[in-house]
Amino acid sequence: MAETTYADCSRSTEDRLEDLLARMTPEEKVGQLFQGNARSDDVELWVRDWGCGSLLQASGEKMIRLQKIASEETRLGIPLLFGIDAIHGHNQWRGATIFPTQMTLACSWKPELAERMGAITGREMRYSGLHWTFSPTAELARDLRWGRCDEAAGEDPLLASDFVAAIVRGYQGKSLSDPDSVLACVKHFAGYCGTEGGRDASEAHLTRRELLTTFLPVFEAAVRAGAATVMIAYNCIDGQPCNTNRWLLSDVLVDAWEFRGFTITDWNNVGALVTRQFTCRDIVEASVKSLEAGMHMCMTTPEFVRATIEAVRTGRLDSAIVDAAVRRILRMKFAVGVFDDKRYPDLDAGKAVWACPAHQEASLAAARESLVLLKNEGDLLPLTQEVRTVAVIGANADDEFAQLGDWSRVGWNTHERCEGETGSGHPRENITTIVDALRARGGLNVTFARGCGPLDAAEDDSGFEAATRAAAQADVAVVVLGDERSIVGETFDRAHLALPGNQQAMLKAVHATGTPVVLVLINSKPIAIPWAAEHVPAIVEAFNPGMRGGTAVIDALFGARNFHGKLCVSFPRCTGQLPVYYNQLPGWHCEQPTNLGYVDETPGPLYAFGYGLSYTRFDITDVKLSPEVLRTGETLTVSATVKNVGDRPGVEVVQVYVNDVASTLSTPCKELKGYARVTLEPAEEQTVTVEIPCAKLAFFGADLNPVVEPGAFELMVGSSSRDRDLQRFRFEVID
Repeated sequence: MAETTYADCSRSTEDRLEDLLARMTPEEKVGQLFQGNARSDDVELWVRDWGCGSLLQASGEKMIRLQKIASEETRLGIPLLFGIDAIHGHNQWRGATIFPTQMTLACSWKPELAERMGAITGREMRYSGLHWTFSPTAELARDLRWGRCDEAAGEDPLLASDFVAAIVRGYQGKSLSDPDSVLACVKHFAGYCGTEGGRDASEAHLTRRELLTTFLPVFEAAVRAGAATVMIAYNCIDGQPCNTNRWLLSDVLVDAWEFRGFTITDWNNVGALVTRQFTCRDIVEASVKSLEAGMHMCMTTPEFVRATIEAVRTGRLDSAIVDAAVRRILRMKFAVGVFDDKRYPDLDAGKAVWACPAHQEASLAAARESLVLLKNEGDLLPLTQEVRTVAVIGANADDEFAQLGDWSRVGWNTHERCEGETGSGHPRENITTIVDALRARGGLNVTFARGCGPLDAAEDDSGFEAATRAAAQADVAVVVLGDERSIVGETFDRAHLALPGNQQAMLKAVHATGTPVVLVLINSKPIAIPWAAEHVPAIVEAFNPGMRGGTAVIDALFGARNFHGKLCVSFPRCTGQLPVYYNQLPGWHCEQPTNLGYVDETPGPLYAFGYGLSYTRFDITDVKLSPEVLRTGETLTVSATVKNVGDRPGVEVVQVYVNDVASTLSTPCKELKGYARVTLEPAEEQTVTVEIPCAKLAFFGADLNPVVEPGAFELMVGSSSRDRDLQRFRFEVID
């Protein structure tokens, strides 16, 4: 093989690729388009005889054996790509670093934290031999009933774009040839988060204009950041399965965005065209339609291979379409280095890398920056030195799996289980819960009472007596409530967003003791808590803060750290109020003087996008716009002075929103167009600037082309998306 061009690492990638493609049989080409499940009994057959291109869910010695078969025992020695769902850390690898979830991270409004997470995840994957992560998620949390909201970087396209692009840069580094780099896979393309009723993989009634306006910008940002692969969504859009949507996969992704990587289906998308969506009569038709639309690799549908070979042989599928898909896959294999360096696992060296102190500290830093203080009535927080006895109440205070969140269970990998691992499969000593952190603080009398958990029956009050007794004897009660992994995630959509189980009744019982209550939420997405918002003096949103989240929470409660986070998603007052995302179209559901809302519910969210309190206060003054009359091609510069007028160091996020005052098509009441995060000491002030290119003011017209119409625009600057937190200014756009 040494004399062949494709095996010569001194030759260009394109020369090597074309040489290899010319040597491949039709069967070998189609094999490269298939990704098999390594847990299948047929996996060696697929590798040895079918020449499959990729495997998912392989690890350790099994991975080494399969890669050796592919690269040493097949005719052309084409290596495999190994992929895994490493979502917020190398979560399916026992003992890896688990970061806060993507929704949690986005509350930091600090994308560099997400880039650091991606880089660490790629490095930890490298030592376990994996090349490819099915992450980041470029969805938006618009319908909070959807089970996978935790995987989204909030509800806003701009903020989510910044975070998703940062994660891509973290995974892929400066070059895919770097051994610590892994291929990113942006998912799920597209509209998967916009399905009817928030039901997973259901129909999405989305127009192309709405897709281009709201749902596709995050994917475009990831592609512009260099994302190597894109995963095709399960759902249909206006009756068209994404897997056969030529407009989406070819016209937009490849032609408009110039995507040079390859697409892959989600689990069994091709088969689902026949068995679930009923848009194809048989697997041959499903395979042909998918490939013609722009699918390049098929995940876990073995029947696809024979069907595609038959379609090429009989002329139902142009072989040039197969060649084009193979080129894309091989190009990424050369780029990531598996031809020249098989990147076998190095499990011994990995022991010094997985969840090493530096990586754990990065996870802790991310959690600290992401905590959001929702309420602090009477300055209950930070807790003072007078607090000596603390009652910690609620199952999530000491449930490491709830704290880690979705995509954190180790269930399939083959390396030996270790003593002391948690229900999630991760070593217990690597995880610090809220109870752990309180007990480690020292000088406190800590009593823990489970009370009840998210999975307990709504009428189960068997733990209330212990909870109220502990609260009554304490100086403060830290009540930790929320949801739990078994009721969130893929296929776990919820019709009700109130606190699950009997948690609210327990909260009321604890509150009735008269002991001051701090409510800490450990949850995958916003929960409707109107009673708590009215009655509980202090509320903290932690979402799923990762392996060191307990330390982050307790340090903030006792004032060792300030709260820096701002919500990346709006909180509803009740489920029936949905949608409550801030950037809605004009009408009764926007915050306007004429907005009457539902007859039985107050308008507006319980807590708004961009909202978050601090232990200090900030003034935003001296806002200037330049120029006040903007021409096409120019950039609007917004400057403001931010001053810390409190007595603690803190972080403010200056948010800039825009409204097109009068447009030929309806546009949102306000849209985030930029933000600036600033850290200030007491009495310190800084001038921050946000630049808004004129092109950012565009909306998609009826012809689906972006247009910036001349006229008046309203600019809003402040500390959240709430009208009361915003200062308003006018500028004009002219031709």
